[in-house]
Amino acid sequence: MSIVDPMAPPLFADVAGDVAVSFEFFPPKTEKMEETLWASIETLSPLGPRFVSVTYGAGGTTRERTHATVSKIARETPLAAAAHLTCVEATREEIDQIAEEYWAAGVRHIVALRGDPPRAGEKYRTHPGGYENAADLVAGLRRLHPFEISVSAYPECHPDSPSPEADLDNLKRKIDAGANRAITQFFFEAETFLRFRDRAAAAGIDAEIVPGIMPVMNYASVVKMSAMCGTDVPAWMEKLFEGLDEHPGARQLVAATLAAELCRKLYAGGVRQFHFYTLNRAELSYAICHLLGLRPRQQAAVAAA
Repeated sequence: MSIVDPMAPPLFADVAGDVAVSFEFFPPKTEKMEETLWASIETLSPLGPRFVSVTYGAGGTTRERTHATVSKIARETPLAAAAHLTCVEATREEIDQIAEEYWAAGVRHIVALRGDPPRAGEKYRTHPGGYENAADLVAGLRRLHPFEISVSAYPECHPDSPSPEADLDNLKRKIDAGANRAITQFFFEAETFLRFRDRAAAAGIDAEIVPGIMPVMNYASVVKMSAMCGTDVPAWMEKLFEGLDEHPGARQLVAATLAAELCRKLYAGGVRQFHFYTLNRAELSYAICHLLGLRPRQQAAVAAA
């Protein structure tokens, strides 16, 4: 029988605040969603994120809204804005033109992705005259301007990859083409990321690999998303969220606890960079960052003085 040390420090007492974070948003569809997005950006901005990124819908379905949101962030906030860009449903010339428009708008960071098929269930096919894949897109962006470029990584293997080894080879091609870092798909157990990081290093990938953290706001939705992207949802998660559908406050507390504990384990494993999939809501990501020792910059400056 194990006995918990009553003199052990609190769970996050050993977290020194020496982490860097970034946040991901999606372009709003309605006026109400627009208000929620900008309120979330205003809440998270004082934490001094390295960048904030804005997603791009399957098949380019949010292209204009993504561009408008990213450009507004770059124009009206002190944040470094990163735009998602995919290979889907566009020629090289069309994608290059979008990248040029981002550069002209002051956006210097692109999250370069192959993208998903425009219609669910279809097999991905390269668009005629388009970039073949994310590595090809990275190389194309490198020819245009000195963008900072992030790409995706899959600790549990991309659903389209024939094997984990092939998936790592693809990641290495993206890094070798000029990507600065990889941001992972979300996952729910620290060992999943730490094992992947070790395998990537053994494969000769020396770029920064940032874990993507998804706080669980709606368990059923996360299960559905996980099935689409090949992420394993541990059985214990279902038990922890059971019976909380009608208790949103309690559900948020459980979600924040789980995601914060995941980050604490990653921190213990040497991780100092985290990327949060916010789903345009600030509360959970803010709480987790607080537990990791991050404080608003103005407040930190006053304390130091």
